[in-house]
Amino acid sequence: MRKTRTSSPSRAQRQTRAARTGQPARPPAPGEGKRGEDGHLAYLLRQAQAAARLSLERALVSTGLTHPQFVVLTMLKAYPGLSGADCARVALLTPQTVNVIIGNLERDGAIARSPHPVHGRVLQWTLTRRGLALLAKARRHASALERRLARGVSRRELATIRRWLARIATEFHPD
Repeated sequence: MRKTRTSSPSRAQRQTRAARTGQPARPPAPGEGKRGEDGHLAYLLRQAQAAARLSLERALVSTGLTHPQFVVLTMLKAYPGLSGADCARVALLTPQTVNVIIGNLERDGAIARSPHPVHGRVLQWTLTRRGLALLAKARRHASALERRLARGVSRRELATIRRWLARIATEFHPD
């Protein structure tokens, strides 16, 4: 016996059904219609980013960190001594947001400031022991999400995806 593939109802079918029942039409679920493989690439990237960010935000709740705080700590560990402005650029956040984050992280003892050796008015930021411990705890949660994201993808495919995403960021960067 041959199995037939069932597909999701089309938009027109959903609207017709909704009109008959008096119910409002519902958009397709993620992975269906234009929210799935038939979708526009830029939209699918945005949809995936939003889903991953929400998952990470939920995972970070137990650490007491917000997603932007986690990103700032991650960038300061990777690039110690960044100024607030440079941190904002690499963290993809506004300088105003990073200033608030830096103030809160400094108050909590997670980061420390020092004057730039050449430009005295520029402050450089580094992680403290407390900041390193906090980031390590948060990184465990983020690593679990990374493993979920990479599930079912070979190392070679993952390397290709990373190259593709990095190329997009480089090619479409506004500077």
